[in-house]
Amino acid sequence: MAFTQATSRPDWRTRLGKIDRVLLAIIAIFIVLVVFAPAQVPITAGAAIGSLLSTAPFLVLSIGIAAYVGASGADNLIAQVFQGRTTMMVFTAALFGALSPFCSCGVIPIIAALLTMGVPLAPVMAFWLASPIMDPSMFVMTSAVLGVDFAIAKTIAAIGVGLLGGFGIMWLGRFSLYADPLREGVGDGGCGASSVRQPKPIAWAFWRDGDRVVRFRKAALKNGWFLGKWLLLAFVLESLMLTYVPAEWISQSLGGEGVVPIALATLVGVPAYLNGYAALPLMGGLLQQGMAPGAALTFMVAGGVTSIPAAIAVWALAKKQVFFAYVAFALGGSFMAGLVFEALMAG
Repeated sequence: MAFTQATSRPDWRTRLGKIDRVLLAIIAIFIVLVVFAPAQVPITAGAAIGSLLSTAPFLVLSIGIAAYVGASGADNLIAQVFQGRTTMMVFTAALFGALSPFCSCGVIPIIAALLTMGVPLAPVMAFWLASPIMDPSMFVMTSAVLGVDFAIAKTIAAIGVGLLGGFGIMWLGRFSLYADPLREGVGDGGCGASSVRQPKPIAWAFWRDGDRVVRFRKAALKNGWFLGKWLLLAFVLESLMLTYVPAEWISQSLGGEGVVPIALATLVGVPAYLNGYAALPLMGGLLQQGMAPGAALTFMVAGGVTSIPAAIAVWALAKKQVFFAYVAFALGGSFMAGLVFEALMAG
């Protein structure tokens, strides 16, 4: 009995694993500041809290949109997107992906379900690429932080990258390597794909159903916690970046005109990307320090699709050739989006 009690106690690693990693990062940052730069603590804390409060109205709106989509069952519309000719499906999937409320990891169960249902890889790839770049909540937050023009450009970029991947896969479809895209042992998408397999009627007035009201409340709390903590971390990092990162370095490496800053932002966006919402204030700070607008757009588009969590999810789901095609289309499309946006801004 004594042995059982001794071994059943969770060790410090288990306890630490239960603590939110984003909160741990924020706490760790302030511990380092207290030790090495105590004068910076109130400056960073005040700037982060002030920025969070200034975006609070848009944050509440984005949380409400996401919760409404889940509670009403509007995500069931996805089942109607992948019907008809492949060419038309690619266009529809890219457009719907840019407007759907799915993140790079949350879309994985949907993708698995679509592929196991026999939906062609081309429209699935279009949806897969476009979905994590933009959604209604992201559009609202991007407009608040970076401006409406940037939000519109990011939406168009999401559709463009989706179209590039979809029609690119149609061209590559002549090779047998892409005939069976899923890894062996991958199921039918799990519970997250139920809306695709068995679409249910949409209840636009969800508040008339008690279960949907509960779902709305849970989704709002979950999304509020998720967005709030990520934005707080982002604003903390933004404050530190504006304090310690020389504006000359940003201007020389990612600022200015030409292809190099955009190409560099394409590659840097993969390992440096934190989160779609967290990247917004960071990009705002970099733009203030001279970052090229095209490079900023490229960073956000490339990072959203090819960030490490998203890449791991794609790697676990699809075969190697599909994974490499996904990355290639994401980086190529992001680079082209940055070039076009930079040319338009310069003009």
